[in-house]
Amino acid sequence: MFKFEHTIYFYAFAALPVMLILVIWYFVSRRKKLKRLGEAKLISELIPYSSRRKRIIKVILFMLGFSSLVIALCNLQTGSKLTEVKREGADIIVCIDVSNSMMAQDLSPDRLTRAKYALEKMIDGLEGDRLGLVIFAGEAYVQLPITSDYSAAKLFLESIGPGMVPVQGTNVSDAIVKASESFSSDEGKNRAIILITDGENHDSEALKAAEDANKKGIMINTIGIGSEKGVPIPLIENGVVKGYRKDKEGQTVITKLNVNLLKSIASKANGVFVQASQADVGLGAVLDKIGELDKAQIENKMYTDYEDQFQWFLGLSLILFFIEFLISERVSEWFKKINLFGNAVK
Repeated sequence: MFKFEHTIYFYAFAALPVMLILVIWYFVSRRKKLKRLGEAKLISELIPYSSRRKRIIKVILFMLGFSSLVIALCNLQTGSKLTEVKREGADIIVCIDVSNSMMAQDLSPDRLTRAKYALEKMIDGLEGDRLGLVIFAGEAYVQLPITSDYSAAKLFLESIGPGMVPVQGTNVSDAIVKASESFSSDEGKNRAIILITDGENHDSEALKAAEDANKKGIMINTIGIGSEKGVPIPLIENGVVKGYRKDKEGQTVITKLNVNLLKSIASKANGVFVQASQADVGLGAVLDKIGELDKAQIENKMYTDYEDQFQWFLGLSLILFFIEFLISERVSEWFKKINLFGNAVK
């Protein structure tokens, strides 16, 4: 098992294509300047000890050394001790609406982004619970199976965006069914669903799905995102609102929060309904409700001891930089005689 301690330094790899572009520009520019002085054969005779091949080797060594240095900064760590950890917690699956209506901006910057911000903070506060993610619009899909790996959960959460589900709509019932099926078959009162949606469509099957989940001992908590008064759904291009969605008759589509549906779903499955606001999405109240569940003892095998491996990459980087420093762009008299690097100048 391995992991990187400081993943933020991976952004430094973005410098590599910039370096490559600068190197290519240098070689092209140098070749043009030499052409202005005369023919390549004549220039080669004037500077016989100049080697293009050695310059390329120096560039490759420098870029490899830089890459190794970045990996050293990220600090690769390998797990050395696998232990079994027991802890108490609940199994929680968050169902997130990713339909077009979730792009409405009655919550800043929009409904979906506001929900993701709150969920990220919620994940930071979890201890001992396992988490799964389901996304839905006209259909529902499991985005992340139940896991205790909070880092993976945050990574998958970050990737969620509108348009991930090709079929539009707000199929709440399908989301509840998909989440219910994602729990383990073990009996117990430690399973909960958090449904985050505007509940815009009047899904007649949603209440039945909630009742079926309740029979399995699954609690459903609902968080209503949006305004009951209704707001238009923006059309966004490159982060700029270019207009608003219209129906077939050319009328602006207004999206409204369906409070009654979400209250009924929570009531059917012993949960709580919370209406999100700009100040508080409501996850705190939901987690308090989930805290009333009987917590199950969860056994996980995990690496508890990690060893740093940065020194290997740091050493390799220093060696590569040192070799690059030692290599001269000139061909020595001895190397010229055996013609190892050549002396073509282009």
